Amino acid sequence: MELKFISKSKTTVRNNSDLSEAKKNQHNLSIILLNSNANPIRCKDSFGYGCAFCPKQFPQPTNLKKHFLEEHNSDRLIKYMSSKLFENVVKLDITYLCCALCDTEFMQLDDFVHHLKNTHNKDLYIDIKSQILPFRFDTPELRCAICSIEFASFKLLQEHMNTHFRNYPCEKCGGSYVTERLLQGHIKRHGNGEYKCTQCDKTFTSEHKRREHEHRTHLGFNKRNKCHFCNERFLDYWKKIDHMVKVHGAPPVVLKCQACERTFNNQRALSRHKKKDHLLERRHNCSECEMKFFSSSCLQKHMAKHTGLREYMCDVCHKSYGRKNTLREHMRIHANDRRFKCEHCGQGFVQKCSWRGHMRAKHGENV
Repeated sequence: MELKFISKSKTTVRNNSDLSEAKKNQHNLSIILLNSNANPIRCKDSFGYGCAFCPKQFPQPTNLKKHFLEEHNSDRLIKYMSSKLFENVVKLDITYLCCALCDTEFMQLDDFVHHLKNTHNKDLYIDIKSQILPFRFDTPELRCAICSIEFASFKLLQEHMNTHFRNYPCEKCGGSYVTERLLQGHIKRHGNGEYKCTQCDKTFTSEHKRREHEHRTHLGFNKRNKCHFCNERFLDYWKKIDHMVKVHGAPPVVLKCQACERTFNNQRALSRHKKKDHLLERRHNCSECEMKFFSSSCLQKHMAKHTGLREYMCDVCHKSYGRKNTLREHMRIHANDRRFKCEHCGQGFVQKCSWRGHMRAKHGENV
């Protein structure tokens, strides 16, 4: 993916033909980090998101961003480290990307680079093969920052980014890669393959490998849970059960909690309920206070108190909130949903706290 900007600024970019694409990308990265709240990601594995400037890892990208902006807020360090990050692709968290010079917010990295160059006369290289991959974590799902497609894992999302940054194409299969190093690794995997998949452009060194690939990738034979009524297969047992109930009218599964009256339609939901509500399991500790939470998602919602991040935006007035529930309550204002009624005067309120304030001030009741 190439950055092609037409600059109206008086500043001219250094067109040094001796510099490699990597060096030019290093320079651009340094300018971006020095003038925004973006932060690089070293890796994502079972331990969480790794900081590109130190060995620390964090369970959520919001924790990593807070750490980076507080612990590595040094111009000298940023300039030095930016020159060390291009051994592999640079992964850049642009969640709530904001210009540090004028507080303008941006959804896309390209727009921000354009802004830095033309508005603030920043010295940036143009017409280069960009190796800086943007990522956003402003939705509950993991989505591409460019096309918004949803992915089940960060690894799959990172592989998908090759479709947007088609810097180095493969002559054998037409696939493209962000860096020449990734392309060379891909070419090695081609080997001398003569057995081409009938469903895609991949080639294999033996008939057995080709057939195994087709069964696993295209025919879904790695999905062990086959429907009792049709040929549909599922990776998850309970997804198979759900399919049989909804599509074929099989009797629904009812699992009753032995400690209370609640019922569930799958074992996973029942187990979660037992751990959360009866065993009071709280394994996720807040690093800023003493509160503990059952799930990482609950902890992430709580962290909005400490980080100030507002992930949920109103489509009507564009106000942002740290929690989805707060946004849902706010949306009642636009719908004029005054569900909280005063039993004395009949006045309605959008929020319960407003109703309580009214009851105390007008009717002297503490509710």
